[in-house]
Amino acid sequence: MNQPDPVLARQLPLIAKIVSDETWLEGERRGRPVEPEDTAVRENVCLVVLRMGHEMRQQVLREMAAEKQARVGQIEARATEREGDEQSRAA
Repeated sequence: MNQPDPVLARQLPLIAKIVSDETWLEGERRGRPVEPEDTAVRENVCLVVLRMGHEMRQQVLREMAAEKQARVGQIEARATEREGDEQSRAA
């Protein structure tokens, strides 16, 4: 089965926030509530995502790399700790 792009999956909350913000803003422009499915809202969301998309993706990639590095560091620390325990027992 196809798995979604993990970067895109992590961007979805930000995109949802953009939709929410643009829905509110368009409602303010018109002086009445509008739905997120409104054509103007969709166009504005697309413009924002197109303008910021690369930056958003790079930020998520940096976050994912930092998380991966942190996990690697934890694994290395545990391995070093085990080696120290084994050396203590051997001595």
